[in-house]
Amino acid sequence: SDLQKQEERGELLQPLTFVLLVLCSVLLYFKVSLMDPGFVKSEEEVKAGNIEEQSMVIPQVPSNIKMRRCGYCMVKQPMRAKHCQLCQHCVRRYDHHCPWIENCVGEKNHPLFIAYLSVQLVVLLWGGHVAWSGLYFEQSWDWLQHNIFLLMSFLLIVIFTIVVLLLLISHLYLISCNTTTWEFMSHHRISYLRHSELENPFDQGVILNLWRFFC
Repeated sequence: SDLQKQEERGELLQPLTFVLLVLCSVLLYFKVSLMDPGFVKSEEEVKAGNIEEQSMVIPQVPSNIKMRRCGYCMVKQPMRAKHCQLCQHCVRRYDHHCPWIENCVGEKNHPLFIAYLSVQLVVLLWGGHVAWSGLYFEQSWDWLQHNIFLLMSFLLIVIFTIVVLLLLISHLYLISCNTTTWEFMSHHRISYLRHSELENPFDQGVILNLWRFFC
């Protein structure tokens, strides 16, 4: 492959960069998997009226919608929080439970989740290029026997690249609208959205939505 040829020539910049990107993606994976996604804690009930999420709700959200108590963990749910059956916790600004990381994606780890997807996409694209550069096609059984592993690796990389790309695009779109996967999929079942005069009462424009999310 191209990286192997560069390493043999003593040109280590790109091989080291590739290794560092892979290491970065692994570290981001464990960070997003193991960190608190924004669990709602019982001691926060007293401060529930002053939490940041409430201050972000704009006037179009009906004032008669009160914070409800979760029937599972018995804490008062802030606006945009949802109970996750798999994590057994209510999560602030709940987006979804990701089986990929075995953790919820919520208020605290959502930006890092986007960073992880972005780095992973770069690694997959680069890895696909490396795998393709090592393939020299010949119509023979011996060639297939010697290259079957590399060929299967390339096909798997292509599949994962498509999945990660679609996931990243969908999340960036939802972020630009200041909505979550859960709100987007269950709009008709969420009281503060169903009773709102606006389709999305949290949308403050693409630039401000992105700024609030990432900064």
